[in-house]
Amino acid sequence: MPSHLAARALLSDPLTNKGTAFSEAERDALGLHGLLPPHVGTLDSQIARRRRALDGMADNFQRYAFLRDLQDSNEVLFHALVQSDLPHMLPLVYTPTVGDACERFSEIWRRSRGLFLSYPNRHRMAEILSDPAYDRVKVIVVSDGERVLGLGDQGAGGMGIPIGKLALYTACAGFHPAEVLPILLDVGTDNVARREDPLYIGWREARVRGAQYDAFLEMFVAAVEQRLPGVLLQWEDFAGKNAYDLLGRYRHRLLSFNDDIQGTAATAVGTLIGGVHRTGLPLARHTFVLFGAGAAGSGIAEMLVSVLMSEGLDEAAARQRIWAVDRDGLIVSDMPDLAPQQIPLARPRSDVAHWPLEAGVTRIGLYETIANARPTVLIGASGQFAAFDEHCIREMARHCEHPVIFPLSNPISRAEANPADVLAWTEGRAIVGSGSPFGIPGVTQVNNVYIFPGVGLGALAAGAREVTDGMFLAAARCLGRLGGSNGSLLPEIANLRLVAREIAVAVALQAMDDDVATITSADKINAAIDSAMWEPRYSVEMAGAARSA
Repeated sequence: MPSHLAARALLSDPLTNKGTAFSEAERDALGLHGLLPPHVGTLDSQIARRRRALDGMADNFQRYAFLRDLQDSNEVLFHALVQSDLPHMLPLVYTPTVGDACERFSEIWRRSRGLFLSYPNRHRMAEILSDPAYDRVKVIVVSDGERVLGLGDQGAGGMGIPIGKLALYTACAGFHPAEVLPILLDVGTDNVARREDPLYIGWREARVRGAQYDAFLEMFVAAVEQRLPGVLLQWEDFAGKNAYDLLGRYRHRLLSFNDDIQGTAATAVGTLIGGVHRTGLPLARHTFVLFGAGAAGSGIAEMLVSVLMSEGLDEAAARQRIWAVDRDGLIVSDMPDLAPQQIPLARPRSDVAHWPLEAGVTRIGLYETIANARPTVLIGASGQFAAFDEHCIREMARHCEHPVIFPLSNPISRAEANPADVLAWTEGRAIVGSGSPFGIPGVTQVNNVYIFPGVGLGALAAGAREVTDGMFLAAARCLGRLGGSNGSLLPEIANLRLVAREIAVAVALQAMDDDVATITSADKINAAIDSAMWEPRYSVEMAGAARSA
């Protein structure tokens, strides 16, 4: 390649571009004079320049688009900027802003990042994955875009989720940008507005389902197994049935987990473990109402059962403490068409036969469940905005001194309640956690970012063959032990890197206990974790390697 083209390629590759931080010697050696302004900057000065630009923007969607462009031009600078102020940056690169980004993803798509594996190209998967650029990949986050946060089917726009999750893998667990790969499985979309949008970048067909969908997913998994054996694969934002089916089908075949089911459960339960001491009741004496029994809600319920059993209850007694409410009301065993994951949550009709219901009430809704079950913990994973209304919250607080209330749905437009309202309706007595950041003192953000980066790091450090339920339970218990300060139930966002390391150790040690680890020395695991955590900084070697290539 002619030297001037090689120099331009160096600046165009986000893994090698340093912008104004190329030194005079590097500019001499690499032929960069004239392609850069004469000022030689530092990483710190570049961060300051981008912060000034961000602060001058009108809204967070503009800031998200700006950061996406920066990531596509200079990976080191992007990650250094994010890590320089995690509390400020995480809401911009992920929740809540990523919800808007997925809905408007086609507007801001500029450059290739990750892989769009579309149904028409299904026979090319192995060829696409064969690119040497993916030789270093350790973590894949994959989605089909059907259930993006609480926003539903976004088709190809769902790519914003894998991109965002992997930015957090780097920010919190230190994975090098070349070690992560976002993938969107484009099997069409049933969102008519997306398909008819002239800017839409995805495959403009209705979703492929049934046997064709299953065969497509099998081709994908087989291609990943062949090309990247040992890679960690995180399933993200698949619709409820597919989420459970894929987890069950592949969790013992390749190193994989579903963050919506297992990550959400571990985060919620870990936060509960850390916060129940404030109520004065041990965990086994609490009564739980889960609003939303899809992938997230069902996952939380099953982990709660495991924790309650570890606290001394048998399985039947543990399940007696959990009431699940979904779109058709309280889940009872004689309901038709229950999803497989909902059947263990269903209560016998006899459990509610004595409940006094208002005249004409045939469906046992959230309020009726609260009034009769008298929960001490209320968790929302429904995507139903404002479902925790004043009537429900005041009724719960009437029977409970310190109700624990977690409206976890994302983004804010799908949150079951505004934490400020919950605190007002309970006279400040509630212990509140939310899925999105509301910036309210004393309200904890119960975000999966506390769990999944450390789980991935620990599983890989242990050379685990699979991710067990025990590993997620270990992550939840570790999170609960870490705790927070200044009224928060969880550690400060600024300390997420330390949190990921602690959870990675707990997960890796549990992998050893579960007999799925190939590395069985605690010292070796700790060394592997430390050596894996990359720091975003420029190096002469990076430029030299690019020149040699």
